[in-house]
Amino acid sequence: MALNREQKRMLQRQGELGPDGEPLRTRRGPQAPRPKEQRTGPTQFAKEVRAELRKVAWPTKSETINYSIVVFITLVVFTLLIFGVDWVFSEFVLNIFDT
Repeated sequence: MALNREQKRMLQRQGELGPDGEPLRTRRGPQAPRPKEQRTGPTQFAKEVRAELRKVAWPTKSETINYSIVVFITLVVFTLLIFGVDWVFSEFVLNIFDT
């Protein structure tokens, strides 16, 4: 195994190499399979979901309405922007090839 000085020093600090540069450990074999964890039942899952949802800071009705209006206006503006750019490019290309 060809290692430079820095790699050898690092491996020696980690305990992989001895002072003579020979490997101390051998390769690990396949790990033993872990025991399967017990699954949560549907009722326990539903209880945990409800407990987590109680922690959520839900927006008020007015905040939800304001956010919806902002999203709708943004959607309209970007739709008009993309329509305008598409129309300008299509007119440009049609004028080039219409000669």
